Amino acid sequence: MTTHDEDQTLDLLGVGIGPFNLSLAALADRLPRLRTAFVERGTSFQWHPGMMIEASTLQVPFLADLVTLVDPTSPWSFLNYMHARERLFPFYFAERFHIHRAEYDAYCRWVSEQLPSCRFGHVVDTVRWNRARGAFEADLSRVRVDGGVERAGRLFARHLALGVGTAPHVPDSLRPLAEDAAVPVWHSADYLPHREDLLAAGHVTVVGSGQSGAEVFLDLLRNRPVGRERLTWVARTAAFAPMEYSKLGLEQFTPDYTHYFYGLAEPVRDQLVPRQWQLYKGISADTLGDIQDELYRRSLDGSWPDVTLTPGIEVRSVRRMAGRLELRVEHTQQSADANLATDAVVLATGYAERSIEALIEPLTPHLVRDVAGRLEIDEEYRLVMDEEIGGSVFVQNAGLHTHGVGSPDLGLAAWRSAVMLNALTGECVYPLPRRTAFTTFGLEGLRRSRCQSAVPSAGVHAR
Repeated sequence: MTTHDEDQTLDLLGVGIGPFNLSLAALADRLPRLRTAFVERGTSFQWHPGMMIEASTLQVPFLADLVTLVDPTSPWSFLNYMHARERLFPFYFAERFHIHRAEYDAYCRWVSEQLPSCRFGHVVDTVRWNRARGAFEADLSRVRVDGGVERAGRLFARHLALGVGTAPHVPDSLRPLAEDAAVPVWHSADYLPHREDLLAAGHVTVVGSGQSGAEVFLDLLRNRPVGRERLTWVARTAAFAPMEYSKLGLEQFTPDYTHYFYGLAEPVRDQLVPRQWQLYKGISADTLGDIQDELYRRSLDGSWPDVTLTPGIEVRSVRRMAGRLELRVEHTQQSADANLATDAVVLATGYAERSIEALIEPLTPHLVRDVAGRLEIDEEYRLVMDEEIGGSVFVQNAGLHTHGVGSPDLGLAAWRSAVMLNALTGECVYPLPRRTAFTTFGLEGLRRSRCQSAVPSAGVHAR
């Protein structure tokens, strides 16, 4: 990225290259008059490298790739990736609807390496509105080989797309030891780099009832000695519950439901999201089945594996005691406390949205917030700002409170990218379906988006 970039004004600058902004870049690539750039601090695309456990699969079908559900003719589809790699026939005979997580990661890396708009090894430090230029002004740094950063110039763009992703969440009470490199307390995001240490540990405790916790527990269970597993799995939820995966239940991940949810009153939305945790925080039924199968196999001789699985547990604190770790836990239904001694802990405690407040700090006076102080996001995924700002700031995976449980779901990535591009261009460059669910959400019936065609689209209309 060179200084001559300062001489031109981009139509769109994407900050961060995860799956969601990569989807936006892939769909924008088919609009040749649209000038775009997407920047990422990392030197290449990487998607949860610490959780690439062997044979782990996506929880969504391969059709939930970067583009297919909006533009199945795109050269950036997963099927075209398989074709380009001469693996389409093996994939066809494998009859896999849910692909390996490592394969999805490789597919995204393939797309990112071929898209000219994707630029790695760069960081956007801050953005401000340049009124004279009618564009956002972004200060850029370059990541050196030694990991340091150096000033790399400035970019101008009429619109921004912030896809800075999520970061591992560690509860405050557990953070001091989790941040101490000398203590064997690790977030599941760092599982693979510490897997051998965990397999060698005397006793291991896994905290968290989501998919990550289940996959970590299963991998440890499969690779520790029979009868000497010495594993404990605890979680806050009342049960190790399966993710909602019924066909009609999944319609809550459709654009129809997103429209409905957005139209609800803020207090109703805030009450609804926590009650829907099994839609996006539950465990795959296949993974739960694999865990039970492995436990059963280890009990064939009549003994019980040395494993404890206890839901309804809150971990209040953890401390070092005589060379071991002691977790203070509470069983919420029994209102009883206990101490749990262990040698290593994996915190499968989820992820939290990375804050964009520092990045957009110069825009703070112009931003609109809701009653809870959160950034307001309009239906087309733009931050709501006052009229002094003439451009749009689109946000990826930041609208759980405004757009519902589909926000982090890969299945809505392409659709959301199309909504953004239609809003950005002011044209129907990606016609969207009139209806996406058999379920009708709300008494007012189906709503049509601002860019829906009366007949199915034959392809993409380039600008």
